[in-house]
Amino acid sequence: MHLTFLGTGTSQGVPMLACHCRVCSSTDPRDRRFRSSVWLEDKNLSVVIDTSPDFRSQALRAAIPRLDAVVYTHSHADHIAGFDDLRTYSVKNGNRIPLYADPFTLSRLEKAFDYAFDLKIRSPAYVCPEPHPITGPFTIGSTTFVPLPVPHGSITTTGFRIDSAGRPRAAYLPDCAAVPPPIRDLIRNIPVLIIDGLREEPHPTHLTIAQAIEIAQDLKAQRTWLTHLTHNTLHAERDATLPQNIRLAYDGLQIDL
Repeated sequence: MHLTFLGTGTSQGVPMLACHCRVCSSTDPRDRRFRSSVWLEDKNLSVVIDTSPDFRSQALRAAIPRLDAVVYTHSHADHIAGFDDLRTYSVKNGNRIPLYADPFTLSRLEKAFDYAFDLKIRSPAYVCPEPHPITGPFTIGSTTFVPLPVPHGSITTTGFRIDSAGRPRAAYLPDCAAVPPPIRDLIRNIPVLIIDGLREEPHPTHLTIAQAIEIAQDLKAQRTWLTHLTHNTLHAERDATLPQNIRLAYDGLQIDL
């Protein structure tokens, strides 16, 4: 199984509009960050987690040939606004695209994209969602997703532990302000941890880079990738200072699980 980082940026992306800071002006491609999303694939599976506003460009760049399902972490715009670009994949699937999200996120998707969810008015030429409320672990193909609810300001987002062949392979926590002890217990010694590392300065709804490092070390994660990065972090400079098994993720990076 491969995991591709489709986007590793925060809600405004990098470069940020109307900004000329050294990160936004950088020529290092690792400093160009679409909004956060990942693609999971093996010979029997193709799933994206979140459809960012950049989803069309992300899918073209990664050459995603098909989608068996979409999994959502929460309903903030930087994670759902690319929904309509699922149209092609829905048509290729025979006018259906399974969506997995917690009940609140599904309700927000239905409100934002009522034309797709309303069976009386929707067209097969558009996205035809097949909603699946997340109420516990679920399986797509041979891969199991274990929900990891974490705080993100005033809401709870759903991260995921990704299991394959009967064992945990990775944990994905792109938007969180903390990882409570019961969630940590579900992902101790995880082979791959992907976690929010917004910036150096404290933020009310996201982890700082230092907090993410502390969590990764407490979990004894074998490899950790920091994501959801702002324009305050220059990749080459900050990556060089991190502990050996902790790195900054970047758009287009593909890792084996």
